[in-house]
Amino acid sequence: MALKNEQFVNTNELGRAIKRRREELGLSLRDVADVTDVSASTLSRIENGTGKPDADNIARLTGWLDMPIDRVMSRQSAKKVEAVVYYPHEATPEIVEAHLRADKNLTAETANALSELFRVAYKQFSKPGKK
Repeated sequence: MALKNEQFVNTNELGRAIKRRREELGLSLRDVADVTDVSASTLSRIENGTGKPDADNIARLTGWLDMPIDRVMSRQSAKKVEAVVYYPHEATPEIVEAHLRADKNLTAETANALSELFRVAYKQFSKPGKK
């Protein structure tokens, strides 16, 4: 019996990341579609949580986002503690978000809320031109 992608990929996480990056860069769905070779309609469905991207689209999108694919892998069935995976070139808000999501003492909603609060504060207090 073949297992489907949605059992392994957290499409809500992927959709939030795409929308956030797209808005940060001031890009339309069509702009992102042109760069990633993923259709605008597929991007829209992923952002809205109704799309289930195939492996090629997941690879293209995580590549465009410059994020480890582990970041969008579902850990719902995992009973053991998962490592937080990030690359040193990732922006600080992305790294903090990964740590918040990995915290077993936080609900997904709380981790997302804290992540957004951190993003706003980081943007306000970080020095322009520095990562």
